[in-house]
Amino acid sequence: PILRTLQVRSRRSGRLSSTVLVGASYQGERYVVSMLGDGSEWVKDIRAARGNAFIKRGRSRPVVLTEIPPEKRAPILKAWCQVATSGRRHLPVAYDAPETAFETIATDYPVFRIDRAG
Repeated sequence: PILRTLQVRSRRSGRLSSTVLVGASYQGERYVVSMLGDGSEWVKDIRAARGNAFIKRGRSRPVVLTEIPPEKRAPILKAWCQVATSGRRHLPVAYDAPETAFETIATDYPVFRIDRAG
């Protein structure tokens, strides 16, 4: 399953908030992408929480989301577009565009690697 529920503490209320995201694999690592860019609430919350969150698929487990620098995002964005069929419409490039097209938008779409906590 590619859908994952991200649970992160709200920077405002301190309560756990949940967001369903499409996960993608690239070179053996797992990633999530903000299809709505930097303005997404979960992105703001995960940055405020210094990456600390939970991923829920069945049971909830602690993770750390590590933000990927823009210059390394293009191949991951392309891989994400291959599986995120409903999310790809939010990106201004075609899912089958060359990687160079994804380089032009990489700064606008945060990408996070899912790492085990601890």
